[in-house]
Amino acid sequence: MTVTIIGSQLGDEGKGGTVDLYGEGADVVVRYQGGDNAGHTVVVGEETYELSLLPSGVVRGKTCVIGNGCVVNPETLFDELDALRERGLDPDVRVAERAHVIFPYHRRLDGIEEEDKDEEVGTTGRGIGPTYEDKAGRRGVRIGDLLDPEVLRTRLEYVVPQKCAVVEDVFGKEAGEELDVDDLYETYRTYGERLAEEEMTVNCGSYLQSRIDDGDEVLCEGAQGTLIDIDHGNYPFVTSSNPTAGGACTGTGLGPTEIGQGEIVGIVKGYATRVGSGPMPSELAGVEGDTPGYDGDAGEDEENLATYIRDEGGEYGTVTGRPRRVGWLDLPVLRHATRANGFTGIVVGHVDVLAGLDEVKIGVSYDLDGETIDAVPPTTEQWGRCEVDYRSFEGWPEVDWDAVASEGYEAIPENAREYLEFVESELETPLYAVGVGPGREETIVLENPVE
Repeated sequence: MTVTIIGSQLGDEGKGGTVDLYGEGADVVVRYQGGDNAGHTVVVGEETYELSLLPSGVVRGKTCVIGNGCVVNPETLFDELDALRERGLDPDVRVAERAHVIFPYHRRLDGIEEEDKDEEVGTTGRGIGPTYEDKAGRRGVRIGDLLDPEVLRTRLEYVVPQKCAVVEDVFGKEAGEELDVDDLYETYRTYGERLAEEEMTVNCGSYLQSRIDDGDEVLCEGAQGTLIDIDHGNYPFVTSSNPTAGGACTGTGLGPTEIGQGEIVGIVKGYATRVGSGPMPSELAGVEGDTPGYDGDAGEDEENLATYIRDEGGEYGTVTGRPRRVGWLDLPVLRHATRANGFTGIVVGHVDVLAGLDEVKIGVSYDLDGETIDAVPPTTEQWGRCEVDYRSFEGWPEVDWDAVASEGYEAIPENAREYLEFVESELETPLYAVGVGPGREETIVLENPVE
């Protein structure tokens, strides 16, 4: 059986914590898309683990697989593995031979292209987009190529001159050591040797199917969120892969019937956040440099409210440290995600962050050019014109959330339960768990799909 964990908003929903929570019952955790641009934070007691590439299940001691839909920076891979080993863990990590490799020239081009665009997308500069471009252009280098020195050199001798031409002739920049074939060959051949020595590489789809056939539970973990999916997101302010449920099929090699017959769990943050530019209709105040057209004129009350939520929720990027834009929960976004993914259940987190507010709001629909709509429109320009229709809820008090987590769902303040049950009803999707704090033990589990 499979369980797939998917972000329902714009990323940073708390997927890593949910994978860690449900990972106890899983045998294998597989990451199916993205690269080391996707930060996951897992809190276990007094220990905090910040991961950008490895699947969150690594903290549970599970077999973890980086799927063929991912793009892999070997330097990050081994740095994270070595750091975990230094902290006393013994990670069991496999990498799909069909996964594509991020090279230094991808990171260089990522930065150059972001500077050159009229409108910043908000890339992390880690080479994710350019690597997926090479994948689609059939000039990429895959993990399996690192295992064969002759193939690796052939691939590099084909692609590097093209990258030199782009850097020098298209962008007018000087090529550096990131475009030296010999240096790249020696560095990445060495990575290939380590992958082989540690027997880390697998034929991903076959490996996962064999585990399922043996009766193992496979947990599929997406990075980012539905609204930055390359096809179903807020284009062009999107990532370069598919965080949605379809990506779990293509990114693992498991068939759609295998994924679809399992559980697909949507992770919902109890309010909205966004890193970088692009529309965000329910935004409170704004972040200068990220919020389009924002010049700090939201007013003191709204600024204070946005800052309160950001600070209480620790809304700063795991990878970049950038402040996240914050706003009220947006139901049109969640309806869009529920349809695109086919959620069988949802997990709502960060309920504790909103405690102490007199009023909490949920955006229930949009007004677009005089028409009421209840889901995200297809173009960025349309979404940017949407005005939000809100429903207000009475706030709930700050309580001992550790005690609430221990006592269970009925211990959640009544107004917070009303808020949660409204979301559950509107999405027609059952509530599987509620997060009332960052730690593994601070989640109230109503339904565990990995049991």
